[in-house]
Amino acid sequence: MRVLTVYAHPDPRSFCHAVLDRFTAGLRDGGHVVEVVDLYAISFDPVFRQGDMAAYLHEDMPPEVLESMNLRERFIRGVPGGPVGRFVASRWARDKTPRQLAKFIREHAPKDAREQWRKVEAADGLAFIAPVFWLHFPAILKGWIERVFAYGSAYALSPEGWAGNVSGRIPLMRHEKALVMTPTLFCEADYRADWEEPMRRVIGDWCLRYPGVRQVEHVFFYGAAIADASRIEEYLRRAYLLGRDFARPAAHAGTEEASAGGGGGPR
Repeated sequence: MRVLTVYAHPDPRSFCHAVLDRFTAGLRDGGHVVEVVDLYAISFDPVFRQGDMAAYLHEDMPPEVLESMNLRERFIRGVPGGPVGRFVASRWARDKTPRQLAKFIREHAPKDAREQWRKVEAADGLAFIAPVFWLHFPAILKGWIERVFAYGSAYALSPEGWAGNVSGRIPLMRHEKALVMTPTLFCEADYRADWEEPMRRVIGDWCLRYPGVRQVEHVFFYGAAIADASRIEEYLRRAYLLGRDFARPAAHAGTEEASAGGGGGPR
């Protein structure tokens, strides 16, 4: 498989980075094609701004929805260059249909998010490595999803969806698998009792399964921040196996002992 790994941790000496190293080593040993997006290294902007609304336009939206958006006015208002720029834009847009305007605006959505979507689209599988912040991804990774998994790319809506029914959400992603790896501070018992299921629902179901990813696995490295060296070694061995066995079903990937691929690492 071609696997895109999205990584979010600012410290290259962290346990998360050690997981990234062992996981990508396992991917390579398993014959997978590896691509890593290090969100802090590329200084990805996670803030959803006005310009990002362009990625949530699509020419295949229902005509009545496009008509209601006042796209001509919106297009002219967003053109740089002051009165002259707006005059030229108004002349260009005056004979364009809402569908044509939507297509043009979408094609000029922020370049960084469009580049990230191309990486997602080219992958067969996705992996995410990040610590847990407030029972979710860190802001830089959550913002990546908000800006990259746009309408018309990750999902669309049927008439029921446009009427406000979640059953009308149409999946557009065709990835075979997504793997989420989450180190935690607190222990396994606490996560299994109260917090793990909400995270699986929001991250696994809403962000990945509902848009169409066929198989989603969420692995928690419980108490990694306070674990001793032997537990860290065990976790890193599992990260290696999860990479090597990425193409296997979630219930069977990364569960056997590795003959190689331990390797300690800082937390």
